[in-house]
Amino acid sequence: MRCFKPENSCLCKYTKEIDSGIKFVFLMHPKEAKRQRTGTGNLSHISLKDSEIIVGLDFSKNQRFQSLINDPTYFPVMMYPGPEAWTAKKEGFKEAVGDKTLLVIILDATWFCSKKMIEHNPFLLELPRFSFFGNYTSIFTFKREPKPEYISTIECCYYLIIELQTIDFVSKDIDPKPLMTVFKEMIKLQLTAENERILGIRPNSHSYDAKYNKLKEIPDFIKKD
Repeated sequence: MRCFKPENSCLCKYTKEIDSGIKFVFLMHPKEAKRQRTGTGNLSHISLKDSEIIVGLDFSKNQRFQSLINDPTYFPVMMYPGPEAWTAKKEGFKEAVGDKTLLVIILDATWFCSKKMIEHNPFLLELPRFSFFGNYTSIFTFKREPKPEYISTIECCYYLIIELQTIDFVSKDIDPKPLMTVFKEMIKLQLTAENERILGIRPNSHSYDAKYNKLKEIPDFIKKD
């Protein structure tokens, strides 16, 4: 299974390949690769044509990554907020990319590990930065983030495609909704599994699981899908 889940909980059937014309590269922290192979970075990779996952901590010496950002056919941007960051609405963006393929680099890690990755790779912030012009809140209901506006990797890809469609950088014929479809199914699966653990239908996976004994509500917007 490409989603690395058991056959009875496989998410692959909910994925659909999306050819946005963007090259997505997910820089995955080794801890994310080890513990969260089934996370949203991998689901994004499965869903997005010509995307890549590169696992590591120091990417300054990673031959594959260096070859990508130095390839003259690509226009690399780092998804990272900041006052100088490009957005889809920033004047001159389309002209700057020109006839190159937009290469979007996304850190796939916890927010703590993301900071460590930047510390090990300060050159990443020397690349043109890219961010959103809109404000978004994550639907990652079972995972606490430092701030509501900190969204998951798969949501980042979804909203980026949506915003680039507003300026006709990505064709409006491209449907990015399958990204959110599989994400919602992942949330539903994890909430259901947690409730089954609390009800004694399945065993605890970790020693600390017993501390969490309040049933999780599956949001209506997920139930309807």
